[in-house]
Amino acid sequence: MIDTPQIIQITVRPTAIIRFTIPREEMPNVFGPGIAELMATLAAQDIAPAGPVFAHHLKITPGIWDFELSVPVDRPVAAAGRVKPGQWPAMKAARTIYHGPYEGLPDAWGAFMEWIEAEGLTPAPDLWECYVAGPQSNPDPSAWCTELNRPLID
Repeated sequence: MIDTPQIIQITVRPTAIIRFTIPREEMPNVFGPGIAELMATLAAQDIAPAGPVFAHHLKITPGIWDFELSVPVDRPVAAAGRVKPGQWPAMKAARTIYHGPYEGLPDAWGAFMEWIEAEGLTPAPDLWECYVAGPQSNPDPSAWCTELNRPLID
């Protein structure tokens, strides 16, 4: 289900972001259009993505998701519409890779959090998923690959 987790050091990097605070069930309705909006803004500013799109979940509650849909960039993006410039901070984090359809992500997160707790690590309240390979790259959900990340508190 998930690869063996590891502890990594993240470096500072600029991002382009759109922030959402929505009911959880609205995620499928905003995700695709949000990615399209991010990419169109980058293209209009002649900026290429410097990595895959990710969702940074700032506050996790049962019914409402407060998150930023983000993409790393090589240089800062100018604010345009809902797209804003951001900066991903340097941090220590736990990371693993989940292979499979998005419906399996809750179980993958559960297994990942069990590992973090078993290692005696203290996670920060936020988390992020990086969509390395998904429906845009292969129609077979078993080939999809999502990077799960949890910042750690020293």
